[in-house]
Amino acid sequence: MAKPTNNPKLKLLGFNNLTKTLSFNIYDICYARNAQQQQEYIEYIDEAYNAERLTTILSEVAHIIGANVLNVARQDYDPQGASVTMLISEGHLDGLSTPPPMKDSVVAHLDKSHITVHTYPETHPDAGISTFRADIDVSTCGKISPLKALNYLIKSFESDIVVMDYRVRGFTRNVRGMKHYIDHTIDSIQNFIGRDIRDKYDMVDVNVYQENIFHTKMRLKELDLDTYLFGEGVSELPPREAKRIRERVNYEIMEIFYGRNIQR
Repeated sequence: MAKPTNNPKLKLLGFNNLTKTLSFNIYDICYARNAQQQQEYIEYIDEAYNAERLTTILSEVAHIIGANVLNVARQDYDPQGASVTMLISEGHLDGLSTPPPMKDSVVAHLDKSHITVHTYPETHPDAGISTFRADIDVSTCGKISPLKALNYLIKSFESDIVVMDYRVRGFTRNVRGMKHYIDHTIDSIQNFIGRDIRDKYDMVDVNVYQENIFHTKMRLKELDLDTYLFGEGVSELPPREAKRIRERVNYEIMEIFYGRNIQR
């Protein structure tokens, strides 16, 4: 995989007006065999990824990309789920500190830029499959780039499947008035993913280079059933039952990865 190259620094007429947006759908899959385990899984997810924890993750994202947090709004939902929004700005603003998060709600605002996350825990009452989805958007303008936080975000969630979109929009001008529609070299989102992560996932790209649109889907290569069972281990199951659950989990992963229903 080619590594991103350092481009000569553009001499711009004014502020860098390019908007760079990185969007994630991150999925965690679990098998919970009965209603009690399913409820316990939802409660676990709600605790592990509540608004406070999500605020901590997004604050670190802002730090990694070099953004200053202007405002934060967050919310935990009943019966489940959470949302956090941050408004951010490029660089440090004198005299401005991050405001304390509000109780039970979080939104972070950036100057012309923002970071958001929404979570969607859900379970199926019959199939035993439970899923957790987190939708994350990091949108920046100026020199800061959301790609710097790519590896941190993937590692911050229990990511069985990751679907990513990256797009550069608008244009900025150099000192001669020439428009620039992108200010960095990119062939694929994979260029910015660490090797330790790439070694664990199968990846597929769908890119529209002439429009500066990049799309990458990832799924774990190995299906270790123990990591998908909630409240019990493979050793506690009859072999036939373990095989049936493995097939069901794999089927769920395949449908989500390809984004369509698959006939068994």
